[in-house]
Amino acid sequence: MTEFAITADGLRIAYCTAGEGPQVLLLHGFASSIEQNWGATGWLRTLGDAGFRVVALDFRGHGESDKPRDPKWYGAAMLLDILAVTEAAEAQNAQVMGYSMGGMLGIHFLLNNPARVKRLIVAGVGARYFSRPLHYSAISAALKDRTVSADPTAATFRKFASQRGKDPLALASCIEAEFPRHAAEELRRIDREVLVVCGTRDEASGPPEPLAKVFPNGHAVALPGRDHMSAVGDAGYRKAAVEFFGGGSAMP
Repeated sequence: MTEFAITADGLRIAYCTAGEGPQVLLLHGFASSIEQNWGATGWLRTLGDAGFRVVALDFRGHGESDKPRDPKWYGAAMLLDILAVTEAAEAQNAQVMGYSMGGMLGIHFLLNNPARVKRLIVAGVGARYFSRPLHYSAISAALKDRTVSADPTAATFRKFASQRGKDPLALASCIEAEFPRHAAEELRRIDREVLVVCGTRDEASGPPEPLAKVFPNGHAVALPGRDHMSAVGDAGYRKAAVEFFGGGSAMP
């Protein structure tokens, strides 16, 4: 059942909880949602069967949460969504997994609130974490004017963000604000275990190893033949995540 938390800046953020056991907080990717990123791909059932209590949220601009249409509401401000939900769901000390945008926000959350994160999985984010993706501007433009971009990554995300129930203008504002990034020197101060997972054909993320190597306790998993959209439901990804979190059976 969907519940709502109120952020420090006054937005309603949708979230759900399921299962019992050690807590896992899930942070979805750009233009996705709890259901699309974690429900339809089998993650909620997988983690529940493995003995975890799952807490998942819809970031602002996404799913059932409020959808402001100004970039000032996004970027680093999205940390407030995580803080509000972890307080409301009593998940102040959880293992965390984020995909793509959620992975970058997971890193930001860990750096700003280390006591709230036991371990972190960053998926769909790899070597390109350290460079500003040029396709962000192309995605924003395509969502605003509804045109098909010549940039293949932008065209893919335009199609994804134009699905029924999504707000392209809110999503354009979200990606226009970009997502928090940190220098390698900051990441080297993280003492938690971090698992980085990417598909070998994921041009949006790049390979996982360069990012994993920056973390003092970093590990990398490459998913053969998977791109940015197909990696999220990969069986090997689920197996690696459940083992990293110390759960039981890795498959539903």
